[in-house]
Amino acid sequence: MTDLHAVLFPVGVDLYAVPIERIEEVVVAPTLTRLVTAPSHVLGLFNLRGQIVPLIDAAALLGLGSVEPAAFVVVLQSRQGLIGLAVTDLPERVILGAPVGTSELAGTVGCFLVRNRVAVLLEPDSLLAGALLDGERPRSGQRAARRPSAQLDSARTGDTVASGSAR
Repeated sequence: MTDLHAVLFPVGVDLYAVPIERIEEVVVAPTLTRLVTAPSHVLGLFNLRGQIVPLIDAAALLGLGSVEPAAFVVVLQSRQGLIGLAVTDLPERVILGAPVGTSELAGTVGCFLVRNRVAVLLEPDSLLAGALLDGERPRSGQRAARRPSAQLDSARTGDTVASGSAR
């Protein structure tokens, strides 16, 4: 497997990554228009050079609580158009080597070791499927798994990461 260029970002204390070709840009704390009837994982809409972009709470989507306020937004290209993911801290560009484990989380591709921490690689279209259309937040059993920080031992041995919340 060849190295994969990705953007790494924290959601809470955990690390996630998205292939760099899916990233449009990173935005710092955009001004949001709240939507009172939106599902809880939709934080609102923001204007990106004339294009209205929905902002999704990455933590809520992954079953990890909430990221609010959105300090940084990773703007992704998806089948639904541009979508912003609210993340905890400044994303960074990384090169991911071979996966160290798999993940049974819906919307993920695998687990990678980055500076002795496990990062879960997300597949944006799978992760975001239905997030805006059906108005329902995924059930925690569909998204939540052991937190990546708890997956390090499993990932080092190449074991499959099991689903089921550690919280």
